[in-house]
Amino acid sequence: MTSTLNATPLVVKSGTNWADAWQRCLAVAPEAFRDDRVLNLWNAAWQADGRALPATSPVDGSPIAGPPRLDRDAAHRAVRASLDQHRAWRHVSLAERRARVAATLDALTQHRELLALLLVWEIGKPWRLAQADVDRAIDGVRWYVDGIEPMVAGRAPLDGPVSNIASWNYPMSVLVHALLVQALAGNAVIAKTPTDGGVACLTLACALAAREGIPVTLVSGSGGELSEALVKAPEIGCVSFVGGRDTGAAVATAVADLGKRHILEQEGLNTWGIWNYSDWDTLTAVIPKLFDYGKQRCTAYPRFVVQRELFDAFLAAYLPAVRSLSVGHPLAVTHADDPYPALDFGPVINAAKAKELHDQIAEAISRGAVPLHRGSPADARFLPGQDTSAYVQPVTLLNPPPSSPLHHAEPFGPVDTIVLVDTEAELLAAMNASNGALVATLSTDDQSTFDRLAPQIRAFKIGHGKPRSRGDRDELFGGFGASWRGAFVGGELLVRAVTQGPADERLPGNFPEYQLMP
Repeated sequence: MTSTLNATPLVVKSGTNWADAWQRCLAVAPEAFRDDRVLNLWNAAWQADGRALPATSPVDGSPIAGPPRLDRDAAHRAVRASLDQHRAWRHVSLAERRARVAATLDALTQHRELLALLLVWEIGKPWRLAQADVDRAIDGVRWYVDGIEPMVAGRAPLDGPVSNIASWNYPMSVLVHALLVQALAGNAVIAKTPTDGGVACLTLACALAAREGIPVTLVSGSGGELSEALVKAPEIGCVSFVGGRDTGAAVATAVADLGKRHILEQEGLNTWGIWNYSDWDTLTAVIPKLFDYGKQRCTAYPRFVVQRELFDAFLAAYLPAVRSLSVGHPLAVTHADDPYPALDFGPVINAAKAKELHDQIAEAISRGAVPLHRGSPADARFLPGQDTSAYVQPVTLLNPPPSSPLHHAEPFGPVDTIVLVDTEAELLAAMNASNGALVATLSTDDQSTFDRLAPQIRAFKIGHGKPRSRGDRDELFGGFGASWRGAFVGGELLVRAVTQGPADERLPGNFPEYQLMP
């Protein structure tokens, strides 16, 4: 559907079609891309193995490259080959490792626009956010390159490679960032491409790293098929996981039984509390930023917990902001040479997720939730006749029923829910609905009220009237309750998590036998 606000039908920005991006990949890294597929990388070579699955872009439903899925036996061979790489790499000098990682960052910088364009097509990120994902990876790893010496002083690489299983939403700033820091610390690294998107972007990034001699393995496959190799194999020195609680719980059980080093970042219902508050202009300004990438991030805020007597003032601040959101095709412009469109978000990750959200919204309303805002597709920026099945317009619901997933779980889409409370005890109970979260925020005018209530909110990072994020460089990151298992990361803690220190060392983290804050 084409927006009624556009008299001229929109077109795709010149030079940004998927075919254009694919041809650039073939030219930049012909060893990793074939005419119609990407390859797996293991045993220090690009392998034309695995069954390439069909895939479509969430942007417009058009065909794009799918993951070449390995079977269990091939994955085990890849892990064994990574162990051989690890045993050699751990003896490479720190100076040489720094030089190779730095060279990789230079190559990523050279091709940052292509990496960002792949993110647009594969996972639907608007251009601004796709570039930010690439830049955060590069800038974050440079911080480690510049300051790695004291972080590894007195420490050694692990006994085996680090296995990385991450969600699709931040291929560069989370997954590639982790891979390069882990390698800088002296480990060979393995990554599984997310099933739902990002395979071409990751393939290009890993091709650039492999050229510089970084011992990286990149494989595709289903979690159930590859978990024996990527999680349970004795060769693995550490498992780093970013994803949902169901899958994370299975990984947590496996690594706990094996006594294996692990970093498991899982979802939680991040909440924003409003209590004795009056700075509504500040809240209005921040609301659109909370919808970046359609709230498809582990530190999104999908739940507002609002003091009942402030509800009218809250709505007066919230609704104009949410009505201002810009949604649509991330590459659709009026004229082919126009700048990239400035959007808050594009599609969700796929049409199936969009349907799930639409169904959950409809069910919640049928059981008593009150719709306060529903964006209209007529206001979105679409190409004439394009497939829009992966798009969800922003929705805000008051009091989702307890039976609804929107009541207790993170929607991972542009859906806000609001819960009204009358007492501080209710406020805290509602903000702690998911047994632990990664971030939370409390907006209150009184500093003493914040100081008193914040320690009772079960989130790793808590903002006073401001959103918190995963962080960069020296900012620590972790989670409480079911939102995190294993070692905390960020800053020097990321290096400590993937290296060995004294025999009696207790890493800061959330472990079954202890919880230790930094």
